[in-house]
Amino acid sequence: MMRQHFCTVAILSACFGQVCAQTWVTQSSSTTASLRGVSAVDSLVAWASGSGGTYLRTVDGGAVWHTALVPGAADLDFRAVHALDGNTAWLMSSGPGGKSKIYKTADGGAHWALLYTNPDAAGFFDSLAFWDRNRGVALGDPVDGQFVILTTADGGRTWQRRPTPPALPNEGAFAASNSCLLARGKREIWFATGGGAAVRVFHSPDAGQTWSVTAAPSSGIYSLAFAGRLLGIAVGGDYTRPGDSQRNIAITDNGGRKWLDPSGTHPHGYRSAVAYLASRQAWIAVGTSGSDLSSDGGRNWKLFDTGAYNAIGAAGSDALWAVGPKGRVGRLRFE
Repeated sequence: MMRQHFCTVAILSACFGQVCAQTWVTQSSSTTASLRGVSAVDSLVAWASGSGGTYLRTVDGGAVWHTALVPGAADLDFRAVHALDGNTAWLMSSGPGGKSKIYKTADGGAHWALLYTNPDAAGFFDSLAFWDRNRGVALGDPVDGQFVILTTADGGRTWQRRPTPPALPNEGAFAASNSCLLARGKREIWFATGGGAAVRVFHSPDAGQTWSVTAAPSSGIYSLAFAGRLLGIAVGGDYTRPGDSQRNIAITDNGGRKWLDPSGTHPHGYRSAVAYLASRQAWIAVGTSGSDLSSDGGRNWKLFDTGAYNAIGAAGSDALWAVGPKGRVGRLRFE
């Protein structure tokens, strides 16, 4: 457990209209794990997760991050975390076959229960999301020609696989930031893919019973976010070319029926996560080559930080954390 050291990792800033963002304020995590999961509950409580069985929790806005390992999970890579409060959270590890697991704690991490182990040797979990404390969904790469969608109605104690449309050859999802999958409203599921002949966005309005699939103009979608029912943004790109801005964003303004490449300034490189802050009408995207801000519905983006981040967790107007390589944790502060 270590106290926070306030510093900034760059001197860039971004201002669009009335929205200004300072650079990330770094917070001490006391770990060097690669962090790819973060879940913000409110301005005080957030959880993060990463490699080597690592999880982190703060209940004071990041002044102190408690860092620990899930017992018996030192060989697991926790790519996803979803938190309800300071006591209750789920972790999902990503890996081949039985390396993909789901855990839950109800006492702030003092004890963890193993809820589910992937039974498919060819499987690989990518993302985890919940509608509420009982109903959730997990996404995995295709097994037997279909993406794995698992739903739970009892907080993760039991899971049921739902059918999906056929996957394309070499198509997969990306376990980079726990945001290629969304659980929205009361029953909606969204997830995005890449690697196949086309990049696609899958949507179910009824918790996985029926699906529609739409192609998107991207070289790979790593993250999805929506502002209301109609406007959605998908970010990604080519992670092997972190500074490449080509085909790294797609936008829908009709609820996902069609996705377009905006004609303005793209995010400045591969981006693995995007989030929308409703009270500020601002979008934030992060990746290994930096962070960008948009306040015009994603049509134009301005780089405001050059540090490497993998994932974003947002709650409310000012509770926005990002996590990244080597235990990097930052919290965004607006002017």
